[in-house]
Amino acid sequence: MVRQPLTVEQIAAGQRLGAALRVARGSRSLAEVALAAGISPETLRKIEAGRLPAPAFGTVVGLSRALEIPLSDLADIWLADTAIRQAS
Repeated sequence: MVRQPLTVEQIAAGQRLGAALRVARGSRSLAEVALAAGISPETLRKIEAGRLPAPAFGTVVGLSRALEIPLSDLADIWLADTAIRQAS
């Protein structure tokens, strides 16, 4: 099975998600949050930088719990641009 390339919209969604996670992490270290989420600090670094725009669902769930952000809020961030485009 060949994985399809991400669309421009999916890349932008990943960048929004990464930025929101960075803000939510605040002064906590990458290592602290990554450990709490069950991922490597490098994975978290890539997500926050937008270089991993489509993290696995389990990764997002772990980050949701570690940062105490409702999963639905992260979904809203991911879908923000899509909702705006559909309303137009």
